Amino acid sequence: MCASRRTKLWLWRWRSNPLRRREDVLEAWLVLAMWVIVAVGGTLAGVVTARAADAVFAQQRAERIPVTAVLVSDTTQAGSKSYYRALAKVRWTLPDGSTRTENTLVDTGLRAGSHVVVHTDARGELTAQPPSRSAADLESAALGAAAAFAATGLTLGTGALARLWLDRRRARMWSREWAMIGPRWGHKTG
Repeated sequence: MCASRRTKLWLWRWRSNPLRRREDVLEAWLVLAMWVIVAVGGTLAGVVTARAADAVFAQQRAERIPVTAVLVSDTTQAGSKSYYRALAKVRWTLPDGSTRTENTLVDTGLRAGSHVVVHTDARGELTAQPPSRSAADLESAALGAAAAFAATGLTLGTGALARLWLDRRRARMWSREWAMIGPRWGHKTG
């Protein structure tokens, strides 16, 4: 008995009621559509974004080649500040036998002649190190969650604006009806 009473209260906007307005039914369908879009659309946006990001990271891992390079200059820092990474000149050999020299970030405290690993693209240009599999998974999950939250926020924000419009419309209708019915009830005080 209590469950059916709760169901009637929960579905009150769809029940037949002489006080129910078209805006009430519209709001009920709007709220239902919002929650369906949040559940399905948010999940779909998150999954699609996470898979796309994972594909990009996998492509980066496949295209970027680790190459052993030789430091041309020391990476010790002048001054009292110590840094984890420093800009230094490195030299490496391309597959065709030619050598290239460029500046890149390497660990500090290394001397000229030390070997470091740098990453190049197919043309032999220096690129950033691709993310590891675990870092890529973590970043893909974070991007997917951000996309899901963005889709949810957009849906809930749009729904809130639509409900605000419906509330204002109801208030205007109530004030019009009150202006018509109010004088019939007799004299006004005050």
